[in-house]
Amino acid sequence: MSSTAVQRSDDGAVATLTLPAPGLTHDIRLSLTEHLRALADDASVRAVVLTGTGKAFCVGQDLAQHVQELREGRPALDVVPAEYNPMVLALAALRVPVVVAVNGACAGAGLGLALAGDLRVAAAGAKFTTAFVGVGLGSDSALASRLVHCVGGSRAAELLLVPAPFTAEQAHEWGMVHRVVPAEEVLGTAQALAAQLAAGPTAAFRAVKEVLATAATDSLETTLAKEAELQSALGHTHDHQEAVEAFLAKRKPEFRGA
Repeated sequence: MSSTAVQRSDDGAVATLTLPAPGLTHDIRLSLTEHLRALADDASVRAVVLTGTGKAFCVGQDLAQHVQELREGRPALDVVPAEYNPMVLALAALRVPVVVAVNGACAGAGLGLALAGDLRVAAAGAKFTTAFVGVGLGSDSALASRLVHCVGGSRAAELLLVPAPFTAEQAHEWGMVHRVVPAEEVLGTAQALAAQLAAGPTAAFRAVKEVLATAATDSLETTLAKEAELQSALGHTHDHQEAVEAFLAKRKPEFRGA
């Protein structure tokens, strides 16, 4: 696998993106963003898997590249608005379910990426850490926001201020990870889950993601109005009618994703 290019492989309606190395270099960030934007425009894709290579999922910034830029006096952290933010926004913009296969170590911006997915399958014993303050930085990749959503403000503060490693099992206990399986089963489990989602009502999943994106901060009135608008539109879809007909006929529905 190329050391700079994120690889995409498709199996039916599931697209799998594989990070080529643990550290996020300029080229890897740009490659991932390009793939994510392409997926957003690909109507044939109904679920996405994001995973890493080898024993690590993603440990954030490639520090070897970063330190070289610091030594050269370059504005190394300009990459946050220029590259990290577009990458995270492109991942958040996917309107299909995203399953993250955390095959190993997950740290810093890598944890931000993992939490930006909808569901997470992690390798047993995999180590997680927020990492940022350990290198004299705050947070980026929306990690603070994602942690607050996942584990609440109090635990998020502890995880960011005291970046001690924690395991996949602890992450599962806290609600950050949905399934913990042996390392050799992570990708297969994530792809099976993605295939299950890809066979489901895609438009309904899209609506769920839209409501969840702002549910924690929207007022009750705003959430009710958004749900009503989306439900009205979903009521005209093939998948809704098919599901109701299938229920009455006591058969399994066949969703088209529309």
